[in-house]
Amino acid sequence: MTRTSPHAPSRRSLLRTLTGAAALGTLAGCGVPAAYVEPGDRSAKDESAADRRLTWANWPLYIDTDDDDAGRRPTLEAFEKGTGISVGYTEEINDNDEFFGKISPSLMNHQRTGRDLIVISDWMCARFVRLGWVQRMDRSRQPNVAEHLDPLLRSPAFDPGRRSTVPWQSGITGIAYDRRRLGREIRGVADLWASDLKGRVTLLSGLDEAFALLMQGDGVDITRWTTADFHRVCDRVEREVRRGQIRRFTGNDYTKDLVSGDVLACQAYSGDVIQLQADNPDIRFVVPEEGAELWSDSLMIPDRARHKSNAERLIDYYYRPEVAAELAAWVNYVCPVPAAREVLAASKDKDTAALADNPLIFPDSTMRGRLAVARDITSAERLELAKRWNTIVGL
Repeated sequence: MTRTSPHAPSRRSLLRTLTGAAALGTLAGCGVPAAYVEPGDRSAKDESAADRRLTWANWPLYIDTDDDDAGRRPTLEAFEKGTGISVGYTEEINDNDEFFGKISPSLMNHQRTGRDLIVISDWMCARFVRLGWVQRMDRSRQPNVAEHLDPLLRSPAFDPGRRSTVPWQSGITGIAYDRRRLGREIRGVADLWASDLKGRVTLLSGLDEAFALLMQGDGVDITRWTTADFHRVCDRVEREVRRGQIRRFTGNDYTKDLVSGDVLACQAYSGDVIQLQADNPDIRFVVPEEGAELWSDSLMIPDRARHKSNAERLIDYYYRPEVAAELAAWVNYVCPVPAAREVLAASKDKDTAALADNPLIFPDSTMRGRLAVARDITSAERLELAKRWNTIVGL
């Protein structure tokens, strides 16, 4: 049975984004951050061989569970049985900034966090990488990652070669709309500004979630955008706010507006739309002709982790195509292991096999050509950009 997860890439408000930015400004300042950890100080004695366990912090509802017992996690239990490694799995991450605040005191003081593996959104991963708060992985212990990681995700600007991060699941920020109520197709970002959508459009309130798609609609290459590109997009959004085109800025609650019909088109996450389509096939998701942002929530091994080798082994396990397929069938996000598609296609269960042809789980070649991983917002840029966006959103 295919299951879906309500997890979204971020649950913070813009206010917390700005607070987090200010905190980082204090830590990072200009040049070498005050809390920066040198490479030689990131590792501790690896106790993996003698102590066959690890602790893993993840988001709620972001792993497969047994249909009859939600407390059981089939893929994780199979790993434990096959390796003899016990995994302490906690669903303690509900917000990127909140979790940053929870473990940052330990990391900036070169202390253990009590976690060997964490999953956070790539824009937050970028902060950890810049601060030196994560360890580089030994890819010789991860042949499946080396072979099967999606080429589109292999080398983001903040972590070239993905040496410190490995995608857990990915998604697309695009446009969702109700085809029946609107009565026409939407193909690009510019369509959101059409007169028949006045007051029936929402945009995401989070800076990190919203900016890339809007820039792409303006013809910007988001892998190398500039602050001038950002401010030009903000000028456009301000104009649309003044003329009443944009109904409001939202968090994950945009789905309620779309389902009710109060909104006809909105900035949206691909994973959410898969769930909405189960009840309403008229809700469509479009990767605009100008492109859309491909994002990830990624696995990282924090500084001073006691079980680094065990964590590397677990990460590599989830990059086996058959394991990645089982996980994808449950969470329904963009699978970072394209080879898992063939595994699902061969399933004897019709519903499971159909997932192989869902472009929001395995983007087709046309869609892949439109996807890009955005350059992250640096600590030097964040205060200026968050202040401008905050003013527009009204928080």
